[in-house]
Amino acid sequence: MTDSAIFFLIQVLNGVQLGLLLFLVASGLTLIFGIMGIINLAHGSFYMLGAYFAFAFAERTHNLWAAIALAVPLTVVIGLLLEALLFRFLYRRDHLYQVLLTYGLILVFEEVRSLLFGDDVHGVDVPQFLNFSIALTHGLSYPVYRLFLSAVCLAIAGGLYLLIQKTRLGMIIRAGSVNREMVQSLGFDIAVIYRVVFALGVALAAFAGMIAAPVASVFPGMGNQVLIISFVVVVIGGIGSIKGAFVGALLIGLADTFGQVYAPDIAGMTVYMLMAAVLLWRPAGLFGRAV
Repeated sequence: MTDSAIFFLIQVLNGVQLGLLLFLVASGLTLIFGIMGIINLAHGSFYMLGAYFAFAFAERTHNLWAAIALAVPLTVVIGLLLEALLFRFLYRRDHLYQVLLTYGLILVFEEVRSLLFGDDVHGVDVPQFLNFSIALTHGLSYPVYRLFLSAVCLAIAGGLYLLIQKTRLGMIIRAGSVNREMVQSLGFDIAVIYRVVFALGVALAAFAGMIAAPVASVFPGMGNQVLIISFVVVVIGGIGSIKGAFVGALLIGLADTFGQVYAPDIAGMTVYMLMAAVLLWRPAGLFGRAV
């Protein structure tokens, strides 16, 4: 293969890796947004929370895997507490209340982050056994950790699909997204189901931040950047659709990567142009339910 073909392949890999990482964040967002009806502007803060937890625990344990093992249960607990103390009061409220509360949470998370970690940019070391690159040509190579990251995201995507589509819990979650009262009348505690869904969404976003930390800096406001692009993914894929989030995230990842490489002057517009094109074709998103 020529150097130009190898370079193109590297950009494809970069786009897929970015897309799969976005899927982890967007899948949690589409679960909370599509199933629970909550517009959660603080979802990007959970991504930031995961990245800072990975930094803090890895600095003390000198092991990213130990840091993740400590941080994931902690984020689940945080998700359960937030749902029980705050979000459960919003299910039947107007979206304006949801926006105000979740925007307030962004400010709270940013202030707590500043108090605990300061405002400096931090880094997390790539695990030693993955800290090398595969030589593709004499001058081009690809980091193994990025391939590992993509493989982990694919495994989680498969597990999430099986959970939602093939298990009893997934059936109840899908039914609850369509008719909450029906699920309650069948004897299921929808409040517990919603709590599980919210904690799962928080954990997915935080885990994305944890595994992304070694390839991206840990810095203030990082959650706000990923939040906007995650909403674009949810809109393109269709609200409430895990499959849509997966396809939408891959499209966005590829569009953003190739836009920055081949059309840098309009790179900031490419994902929004893609969203506009999809919505003109399918107003409910690729896999969304038409209203």
